[in-house]
Amino acid sequence: MRNMLDGFFKLSERGTTPGTEAVAGTTTFLTMAYIIFVQPAVLSAAGMDFGAVMTATCLSAAVASLLMGLIANYPIALAPAMGENFFFVFTIVMIMHFSWQTALTAVLIEGILFLLITLVGLREAILDAIPHSLKTGMAIGIGLFIAFIGLKWSGIVVNNPSTGIALGNIRSAPVLTAVAGVFITVAFISKNIKGAVMWGILSTAVIGLCSGVVTFQGIASLPPSIAPVFAKFDFSQLFNMNFIIAVMILLYMEIFDTIGTIIGIGETGGFLKNDKLPGVGKVLFVDALGTSIGAICGTSTVSAYIESNTGVYAGGRTGFASVVTAGFFLVSMFFSPLVHMIGGGYKITEGAYLYPIAAPALITVGFFMLKSVQKLDFSDLSETLPAYLVIIGIPLTYSIADGIALGMVSYPIVKLFSGKIKEVPLLMYIFAALFILKYVFLG
Repeated sequence: MRNMLDGFFKLSERGTTPGTEAVAGTTTFLTMAYIIFVQPAVLSAAGMDFGAVMTATCLSAAVASLLMGLIANYPIALAPAMGENFFFVFTIVMIMHFSWQTALTAVLIEGILFLLITLVGLREAILDAIPHSLKTGMAIGIGLFIAFIGLKWSGIVVNNPSTGIALGNIRSAPVLTAVAGVFITVAFISKNIKGAVMWGILSTAVIGLCSGVVTFQGIASLPPSIAPVFAKFDFSQLFNMNFIIAVMILLYMEIFDTIGTIIGIGETGGFLKNDKLPGVGKVLFVDALGTSIGAICGTSTVSAYIESNTGVYAGGRTGFASVVTAGFFLVSMFFSPLVHMIGGGYKITEGAYLYPIAAPALITVGFFMLKSVQKLDFSDLSETLPAYLVIIGIPLTYSIADGIALGMVSYPIVKLFSGKIKEVPLLMYIFAALFILKYVFLG
């Protein structure tokens, strides 16, 4: 069995073992298990059945992550994407006044377009055209973004109407639990304990049980039926201009969210060779396929998850880690009470939750992603200034896609004023122009 796994996933070649991959896959699942409960909570606001969406979330994440492991052989897990789910509900349904069935149709069409773009090699060409400095900036910016999400989820940082953000109530149980989790995780890491991040999450869960932040809610239950949302499409608005705009925005969000995520994970795991990810075409193909799978199951855009970085940091180097994550998503349909205990969140007000159990992992991994800053050449401002805008743009706009846009628009402009216009690839000009048009006309 071990030899078969080694031969298929190339474990020895990538310097890993089945045990390490299992720990990595478990770590990734624990840091993204929140989506099992957040996704149905968000989509139910559009009138979708909560239980059915939960089952659809687990099933689509399991299938897409399994395909990533088996086809692309990378430790990248997929699930319904945050950001795209809010656009699905609050823009397509609530502002554009489309039904959720029409919104699901938009996701399906976007997924098909995404698949076609991938098959003709356009997405790979986009990835190759992005300069080294911007790729490095993406990895750093995503690290800060992950850490910022962790700080928000823990309650250490909170919204503030005067300053935007501020320090939270450091005496509250969720914050103290998360802070303890950070120290424990760092201690495990400093002692070079295998699976340090995973053990940190589990240790934090134990502290949460003692502090009352999480409560034991049982172990197993039957999964809700997926029937109310499965393949519920409405093609009647196919030629409506607002519908077409919705599809294009979904496509834009997924393309650049995925590119940023892949680059960030590639940096963390040392997968990038000469600034390229070997076999990236397969990664992009599975990611595109995941969106269509998600739409059929009855959920919003499924995409690569940046939380996979926690598993990569835990030692994940092959698709076996993704297969393990997929298994957890599948099993979680039957163990939702247990998963809810760890990933379901701590309710602070109606509709508002903290995730103090998962937060320490994100804060810790975000820090280690900052090491990429050493790769920036600060002697050339025409390279580092656009990278800087990506670095601060991703966390401060709370969007990987928008942060990348800042860098891609500024890169040709800075090169132009620096007298280095010939250093800019043609695709960078095209995408800079498209980004500008997008923000001028669509916001």
